[in-house]
Amino acid sequence: MSDQARELLRRAAEDAGRPVISTEAVYAKAARVRWRRRAGVSAGAVCTVALGAFVVPQLASPAARAPQTSSVAAPAEPSGESSGTGRAARLTQLLPSGVGSVEEVSFADIIKHASPLPPEPPRTGPLDGQYAVRKDGGVGYLTVDVRDAKAVERKLGGSPRGKDLCKVANGEPARTDCVREELSDGRVLTVWSDAMDYGDGTPQWGPELAARLVLADGGELNVRDSTGFEADIVQGPLLKSPPLTRAQLRELVLRPELLPKT
Repeated sequence: MSDQARELLRRAAEDAGRPVISTEAVYAKAARVRWRRRAGVSAGAVCTVALGAFVVPQLASPAARAPQTSSVAAPAEPSGESSGTGRAARLTQLLPSGVGSVEEVSFADIIKHASPLPPEPPRTGPLDGQYAVRKDGGVGYLTVDVRDAKAVERKLGGSPRGKDLCKVANGEPARTDCVREELSDGRVLTVWSDAMDYGDGTPQWGPELAARLVLADGGELNVRDSTGFEADIVQGPLLKSPPLTRAQLRELVLRPELLPKT
């Protein structure tokens, strides 16, 4: 046997029983995979930073800070006098001309995006509800809420009636430009401004006017006159001012059409 043949046989014997893929080869392959992953992450980070170079400057612009406007619409209402469309039409008749278009909405839908919508709450007043007011491209809101004496008693939880809302106690939000009127029939009307600046949150409400009419029988009527709210999905940008002026809000709250018939 030639020397070359013997050398080939010796090498074959040395390799006998060894796995085709050695441990060193596996580690080497794993090292290459880890290197490729690190390279991919590094490249992704570079792309993210590069993307941020284009995105961050846009955040400084008002257009980028503005909440996204969606096509969220009010839930479908059944036809008829008792429907939301009927209430919105009747409320519009009580409002001054030029206030904007009014439609009844559900905050559970447009703010909380609840699905399915919760059952409609019981209404004490004939026009109780939540209404969107659209004008000049913006969307504000009016809310009407009548509570009978028993509901007010439950809300107060033993607190004294007839409290002067313009005298703010410790821990209560400030009521600016607060005016309290004691009417001749025993009712008490309070109207105030609220900047709604209570920190970050969703939604972030815009400034508003609020009115509370305490009735002679202990019930009350509350009306909110809001410029709107900001959130990820909204029906439109804030109004520049509440839908109703202070004088218009006062006139609306004193309308007997908002109260249940006695």
